[in-house]
Amino acid sequence: MYLFTGGAIMVYASVAIVAFLVIVIINYEVLNPKEDHRFIPAFKEYRRFLLGVLLFVVIDFLWGVLDANEIMLWLYVDTVLYFLSMALTVILWTHYVIKVLEDKSWFAILIHFMCQFYAVYIICILIFNFYKPVFFSYNKNNDFYGGMARVVTYEIQIFIYLIISVYTLIKGMSKKGRDGWRYLAVGSFGVEQLICIGIQIYYWAVPVYSIGCLLGTCILHTFVFEDRKMEYQDKLEKLLEINKEQKEELGSAKQAAYKDPLTGVKSKAAYIDVVEKIDQDIKDKKITGMAVAVFDLNGLKKINDTQGHEAGDIYIKNGCMAICKKFAHSPVFRIGGDEFVAILQGSDFEKREELLTTFEDEMEFNLRNGEVVVASGLSIFEPDKDETFSTVFERADKKMYECKNMLKKEVVIY
Repeated sequence: MYLFTGGAIMVYASVAIVAFLVIVIINYEVLNPKEDHRFIPAFKEYRRFLLGVLLFVVIDFLWGVLDANEIMLWLYVDTVLYFLSMALTVILWTHYVIKVLEDKSWFAILIHFMCQFYAVYIICILIFNFYKPVFFSYNKNNDFYGGMARVVTYEIQIFIYLIISVYTLIKGMSKKGRDGWRYLAVGSFGVEQLICIGIQIYYWAVPVYSIGCLLGTCILHTFVFEDRKMEYQDKLEKLLEINKEQKEELGSAKQAAYKDPLTGVKSKAAYIDVVEKIDQDIKDKKITGMAVAVFDLNGLKKINDTQGHEAGDIYIKNGCMAICKKFAHSPVFRIGGDEFVAILQGSDFEKREELLTTFEDEMEFNLRNGEVVVASGLSIFEPDKDETFSTVFERADKKMYECKNMLKKEVVIY
């Protein structure tokens, strides 16, 4: 058995509380339940391990306080909790490592059963210690005695840390890049812990294991958690950059699709989207003043047949120019070969009759002088009557055909 003198060792407690504060500060992001780091592998296991470490450090701190004040009953209870919480940190660390390695081999199964055996062993030996102090005891002078069962417990912990650390370090050396460095960091934590446990066996009154937990969690935080986060951020930035490029490409493609290549006005694709929005606005009763003007070029087929399609394209451009010039404050769409639509709102809507009259006068002038002729028809949106855009369009389209037929008759007269 090993004898250690009790007494006022508040320095011991001070080391434990400093370890607690440092671990909480550097791992605040991990411990904060509002933070979500599901993108980091084994994050839940890492958080549980940190909570287990903090529990141990708190119990270690209380041991120093209780021992300094010689509160023996609670000191005994705290000592039991000390060994239980230490065992818990070993088990939680093991679960974390297996999750990080994503190992489902026989080795992982073996370690799992080893931890279960160790948990049962530590509970049983501490219960047995109530009846026969084979693990630890305190004498009448409040001096601590460590039994052989305590040494065996530490040796089991060292063995678990050793085999897992060696396995992790070997896997780390076989990996390339950041994964390899992370595995080495996890393995080095185990090596550092087994050294601390070895020292703790012979120096009970020194908080070696708490110091080891502090150093070890700093290693894991810097080289595993932060590195994982940086890697994720790098990937996220690349994905955002790709997404931005795709949006720009999509925007350019959409812009190209929304623009009629011949005339430069809005295309049929743009017209379909606008009509869908107007239909929704009609349904939501957001449309107040709106008119639809429909246009169709007269004589395009004859020009194509007699002068060729190049001359026909020029004719379409001239017709489109005449429409855009007159309805300058309204979006104009080319919805067919020689068909155009203007949706009148705002000032164009207020002046619709005037604009349409002057446009028809110009077309009659063009008809007499052999220039481009565009038939037109206009209809107003009636909130009490029209439930969709198409009903307004159909009335305007009907008026346009009436105008077209009238212009054809005037050709015969002239």
